[in-house]
Amino acid sequence: MTKGTYHHGDLKAVILGQAAQLVAERGADGVSLRELARAAGVSHAAPAHHFVDRRGLFTALAAQGWRKLAAALADARPEFGDAALAYVTFALDHPGHYEVMFDRSLVDPGNAELIAAQDAAGAELATGVGTLNDARAKEDPQAAGLAAWSLVHGFAMLWLNQAIDTDSDPVATAQRVARMLFTA
Repeated sequence: MTKGTYHHGDLKAVILGQAAQLVAERGADGVSLRELARAAGVSHAAPAHHFVDRRGLFTALAAQGWRKLAAALADARPEFGDAALAYVTFALDHPGHYEVMFDRSLVDPGNAELIAAQDAAGAELATGVGTLNDARAKEDPQAAGLAAWSLVHGFAMLWLNQAIDTDSDPVATAQRVARMLFTA
């Protein structure tokens, strides 16, 4: 392969984008570095320079997803309801990232970049929960955070897996459900 055909402007971003799309279409088991390299027009060994192996690829994809989620939650400030909707919208808009973010068997859970991205998203979700006027949420913010996360994550998973009626508007439904858990 000549240098001209090997060079790629931002191979890491291209591979991550393709991986997210393929995970959304086929699941993580249907993704290989070799296939991603072929689609990007680079040698089969080129992605290994950025990811080493599939675990590295999925760790980077999960970290990217957590950063995107943190940004979506930060943009949704200041109210809990807005954060809840941003979370659900992120999950529905980024199903490939979302799947990998929550499958610890695919990633290196000790990866510093992944941990930092998870912490940033967790802090943003906690900020949203902190805006609740609900006495129970103020009394036990840790439990309120877990309840809020369980609500939005559970709803997103049910929706993505079509385990509930998906003919309605997911954002409106998530908003209705969120109001059932907490007094805003």
